[in-house]
Amino acid sequence: MIELKDITKSFDGRPVLKNVSATFKKGKCSFVIGASGGGKSVLMKCMVGLLEPDSGIIDFDNRDFLRLDYYQKKKLRQEIGMLFQGGALFDSLSVEDNVAFPLRMFTTMGKSEILDRVNFCLKRVKLDNANKLFPSNISGGMKKRVGIARAIALNPKYLFCDEPNSGLDPLTSRVIDELIMEITEEYDITTIVNSHDIKSVFDMGDHIVFIYKGESLWEGNKDNLRDSGNPQLAEFIKASEF
Repeated sequence: MIELKDITKSFDGRPVLKNVSATFKKGKCSFVIGASGGGKSVLMKCMVGLLEPDSGIIDFDNRDFLRLDYYQKKKLRQEIGMLFQGGALFDSLSVEDNVAFPLRMFTTMGKSEILDRVNFCLKRVKLDNANKLFPSNISGGMKKRVGIARAIALNPKYLFCDEPNSGLDPLTSRVIDELIMEITEEYDITTIVNSHDIKSVFDMGDHIVFIYKGESLWEGNKDNLRDSGNPQLAEFIKASEF
């Protein structure tokens, strides 16, 4: 479980996050939604350690990330998997080497162990025998699946997905949604998804946090999303479905 308490962040005196609080539960797909520029990406970057908030608490299962020392933070980061918006694959590396990258970086596993883990992760995302292909040889949907395989290579407790359906057609988006849901449930991961895709939110949203102009205005699930009573959220949903 991840708990956020009063997270604030400013850039050059301009507040981007204003006392954001939320709870993300283990084994659930949680969504952070809101308009572009509202603070979603900054919030996710704070949670994974790419940015440091000005104040607040980011609690990973009773470990306050902001108050850990260097080595404790490094250890915690190894429990985090990240699926970046564009896939963020290394163009010069094969699919196999992209997935192996975190294993070589953060573990002492031998070559055969790494290959076994890579093959397991690729099989899990239905990319058997894609090892020797390069990012330039595969589709956008396949790149996202390679990104997921790399994200789960270290068997993370926490999975962060930044706009996983960006640039994908509806059918491929559905494949990625189902894969993220399956992996979350199968491995009992705390999964957090930043998304503009309102269909994915209604399909997968075990838990939803709505961010508006840097504030967390609403928290709930997909069953009461339309009846939130929050006018900004209602406007966002209407605009997203247009």
